[in-house]
Amino acid sequence: MNTSATSRSGKKRAILISAALAAALCLGLVVLFSRMEYPWNWRTPWEYRRLYLQGFYYTVSISACAIVLGLCLGVAGGLARISQSLLARQAAKLYVEIFRGTPLLVQLYIFYFCIAAAIHYDDPVVIGIVALAAFSGAYITEMVRAGVESVGRGQMEAALSTGLTRRQALRLVIFPQALRRILPPVTGQFVSLIKDSSLLSVISVRELTKASEVVNATTYRTFEAYLPLAVIYLLLTFPLSQLTQRLERRFRAD
Repeated sequence: MNTSATSRSGKKRAILISAALAAALCLGLVVLFSRMEYPWNWRTPWEYRRLYLQGFYYTVSISACAIVLGLCLGVAGGLARISQSLLARQAAKLYVEIFRGTPLLVQLYIFYFCIAAAIHYDDPVVIGIVALAAFSGAYITEMVRAGVESVGRGQMEAALSTGLTRRQALRLVIFPQALRRILPPVTGQFVSLIKDSSLLSVISVRELTKASEVVNATTYRTFEAYLPLAVIYLLLTFPLSQLTQRLERRFRAD
C-alpha cells in the first residue's frame, strides 16, 4: 500500500516538474520572440488552415502506410538475418547496410529521380511511402534480429525437442517472446518516421512541411508559417513517445 502511494506521489511530482519546465520554456520563448522587431500576424496560419489540414492528413496517412509496409519488410528481413540460408542472411545484411548507411534524403532522390523515372512511374506519394518503408524496414530488421536473438537458445532447443520444426518453433515459441521486446523500439521508429516524412517535401508531396513552404512562399511570413509546423509535429509525436516509454516500463516490469 505504501509502495503504491509512493509510486503515485512520484508520478504526480514528475508531472508537476514537467509542467513547470514546459511553462518555463514557453515563457522563455515568448520573452525571446517579444524582443524581436517583427510584425507578428497570426491570422496567416489561420487563413491557410485548410492547407495545414491537408498536410496533416498526408503526413499521418503516409507515415501509417510506411510503418505497416516497413514492419513487413523488417520482419522478413529480421527472419532472413537469422536464417540458416547463407544467401538470405547476406541479402538481408546488404539491405540493412545500404539503407542504414545512406541518408534518407539521398534515398528519396534515387527512388524518385532514378528508379521511378526508369520504370516511368510518377506518383510522389506512393514513391515516398515505398522509400520511407524501405528506410524504416532496415532499422526494424535489426530490431527483429536482436529481439529474436535475445531469447535464450534453450527455448529453441526445448521447442525442437517437442517435435516442432524450426519454423514452427520460431512462430509459436520464439517470436511471441521476442515481440514483447521489439514492440517499444518499433513504436519509437514510428515516431522517427513521422518526423522523417517531412523530407517528402523535396519530391513535391504536400505533407505538413510542404504546406508550410507554400504558406511561406505565398505570404513571406516565415515565423508564422513554420512555428505552427513545429507545434503540429510535437502534438503528433509526443503521445507516441509517451506510449513508447510506457511500453518499455511495462515490459521491463514483467
